[in-house]
Amino acid sequence: MAVGGAGFSAEPDNFALERYAINLTGKERPRVCFIPTASGDSQDYINRYNAASEQLPWVPSLLSLFRGDNPDLASVVLNQDIIYVGGGNTRNMLLLWRDWGLDTLIREAWERGIVMTGVSAGSICWFEQGVTDSIPGSLNPMPCLGFLSGSQCPHYDSEADRQPSYTRFVGSGEMLPGYATDDGVALHYVGTNLERIISSRPAGRAFRVERQGDKAVETFIAPDYLANLVEG
Repeated sequence: MAVGGAGFSAEPDNFALERYAINLTGKERPRVCFIPTASGDSQDYINRYNAASEQLPWVPSLLSLFRGDNPDLASVVLNQDIIYVGGGNTRNMLLLWRDWGLDTLIREAWERGIVMTGVSAGSICWFEQGVTDSIPGSLNPMPCLGFLSGSQCPHYDSEADRQPSYTRFVGSGEMLPGYATDDGVALHYVGTNLERIISSRPAGRAFRVERQGDKAVETFIAPDYLANLVEG
């Protein structure tokens, strides 16, 4: 579940996407591990995760690379039902993951069927490429983990430079075709196949962005609004 933005960190009264992820596990109280590497393990972010965990039917845990609390990363990662990757600096996150071998463990977890989700950096990281602001002052294409084919751009509605940058990159061939998502919109993949597009907001949008000639063409895709989970 690649979430274009928002989630528990931005909307403490709207846990529709988190509840959707919980339902995917088929368990009443799944084990979920929050990985906030991209934020530098921000304590404020962790506090918001803890606050959300008090309201959600999951068993929370935290994987911190900065604090070094978990000497056996495999025992943490491979014994979860959900891996939740937080937002922040994607470049720094992936560099640290690769140095610690966490990228390999996360791939193994994904191949075992553990639910993978995340927001912003935790959205683009699963694809071959993503649009990132990891370099201050600009948006740039970035190679990512490559679990999923193509590219992804989050924050399509909330950051003014995202749409023109992504369409320019795809139109020029700098980026592979892919999907753009508003905040609150998630791409739900089963394996490597896009199963469904969902939204925690009634006006959430998603787009398929492809190259035609030297331009990018956007095709609007209306997400399924998770009103029932918002209310529940």
